[in-house]
Amino acid sequence: MMFSFGVAGFWFLIFCVSFWRDRRLFRNGIFLVLTLMFAGLGVIFALESVSGTAARLLVVAILVAIPLAIAVLAVFLVVNGVTMLRREGRRPANLLSLLAGLGIIGFVVFGLAVQKIGWEPLAAVRSILIGVLTYISFLFVCFLAYAFVYSRVRSSRKVDFIVVLGAGLRGSRVPPLLASRLDRAQQVYGRALRKGRSPMIITSGGQGPDEDIPESHAMASYLIERGVPADRVLREDRSTTTLENLTFSRELMVARRPKYRCLIVTNNFHAFRAALTARKAKVDGQVVGSPTAAYYWPTATIREFVAILYTHRYLNGVICLVIAAGAITQHL
Repeated sequence: MMFSFGVAGFWFLIFCVSFWRDRRLFRNGIFLVLTLMFAGLGVIFALESVSGTAARLLVVAILVAIPLAIAVLAVFLVVNGVTMLRREGRRPANLLSLLAGLGIIGFVVFGLAVQKIGWEPLAAVRSILIGVLTYISFLFVCFLAYAFVYSRVRSSRKVDFIVVLGAGLRGSRVPPLLASRLDRAQQVYGRALRKGRSPMIITSGGQGPDEDIPESHAMASYLIERGVPADRVLREDRSTTTLENLTFSRELMVARRPKYRCLIVTNNFHAFRAALTARKAKVDGQVVGSPTAAYYWPTATIREFVAILYTHRYLNGVICLVIAAGAITQHL
């Protein structure tokens, strides 16, 4: 019991130090989940010292809850995927939750088939998939847990700029997803005004092939029409990616105030990855999220996680190869 709580305390200390140094780090999520895991083990051991029966019942409940949760998750993702296709159209990015749900179902069916067939090569493949999926699932839990924590930690420091990241236009019209970011930025701006500050708002986004004007121009017009003074809005109209959004916005901020501080606004599902990107772009600022429609959140969250995995593709690839090699050796 004390060992588990001691290990949990160690990881919590590491988490606090890392979080204090820079909250925009993915490894903070790993430290947080390790803390919770060992703390959970400590609770089980502590309960066992009081009542062995209660501890065993808790363990059984957890073991039953895991496959049940996986089944519920698979059905939910399939239903959500169908909803996404109906509301957002048949684009590859909108297929993620559907594919994830079907993938879970397919893996369960495959595992049962392998168990029934009893062919060793297929059993090796199953072991590889279990190992790799366990690793990816662990990272996904770390991502979800820390994204939740990050989105609820507010920055109280004064800011000189509010950067709003673009999200695509419909012709020249601001769609609801982007409008939620702009509305959130205006709320932050209004709060700053009430505290006697007057930050600049930077609308960031270039012109895509299916857009009539640069995103930043439509975003600026949206804000000005709703009462933001035109002289408090800057347009960054060269970017086509989140990294470019932040890199080019940083150039505008440094040119006006070398020792600037900023707040970055995006949708809540995108906030954590935007924070990671801001750190990469050496932008001195934290990220706040705006509300997103509930049906859109699962697919968008999976997309964000996949993007983070891809960013660290070499490291993750090596780890997956090591896991695969370990699984193969067990079947030799």
